Amino acid sequence: MSRLTHLRTFLLVYRAGSITGALSTLNLTQPAVSKHLQLLEAQLGQTLFTRLPRGLAPTGAAHALARSVGSHLDALEATIEASRAASGSLSGTVHLGGPVEFLSAKVIPVLADVLAKGDIKVRVMLGQTPDLAEALSAGGLDLLVATVQGDQRLIYQPLFTEAFVLVGSPTWLARLPAAVLHSQGAALLQGVPLLAYADDLPILRRYWRAVFGVALQDQAALVLPDLRALAAAARAGAGITVLPEYLIGEDLRRGDLSVLLRPSEVPSNSLCLAWRKDARLHPRVIYLRERLNLAFGAK
Repeated sequence: MSRLTHLRTFLLVYRAGSITGALSTLNLTQPAVSKHLQLLEAQLGQTLFTRLPRGLAPTGAAHALARSVGSHLDALEATIEASRAASGSLSGTVHLGGPVEFLSAKVIPVLADVLAKGDIKVRVMLGQTPDLAEALSAGGLDLLVATVQGDQRLIYQPLFTEAFVLVGSPTWLARLPAAVLHSQGAALLQGVPLLAYADDLPILRRYWRAVFGVALQDQAALVLPDLRALAAAARAGAGITVLPEYLIGEDLRRGDLSVLLRPSEVPSNSLCLAWRKDARLHPRVIYLRERLNLAFGAK
């Protein structure tokens, strides 16, 4: 049996976190998957997984191998699926869910050439990850860009790391005390209008804990559940906010927004692609998934 097959089995088990989680994608029996892993470990002379009572824990060698071969295997599978697409075998609709900001700014541009060919249609459902995870589990979605993990019914594959920055219009950069710009105290920000995504200030609170080491107690001057609209409010000078850097790159380059603080450790969040553990993915779904993996450098 080819080493390429063993590597593909390893990668899918590694990404799924268990043999059981990878079975639907591999279309193999559990003993067959275990045999693939044993043969690969013998070929490499390294232990790739520690067998636990419930599942597998990847070793350092497994992490290194996944980083080394992941993008190459993804590219090979995408090439094969692209050939199938050329023959029309991938025609049909993929149902994709995720946050409006990331899908509109990053995902749809990546899929533009696929959509232009007309064979694969995409239907998008927007919303919060918990609601969309329910839709995915119920069969209403094929793929989900998830901002949080935890639903045991789903497989999660890292896709993109979003870095969060504290921003405001250039006028706020000039008005804030210099001590704030050097992380010397969140207290100096008291009274500054905050622009938030939700009433409980989830992004702002996380930033305050990570950077200032304190709980944010203030209320927001503006609550608006759209990060793009929050960026517009910040550009207009309404207050300060925390936004993913990918979303405001042009604003920062034009000088319409300024980064108010550059901490030594930038708060971040990992976005993942998710699909059902029990789903046998159609080739067109696999094709779109791998296109996104290649575009964002997912391993």
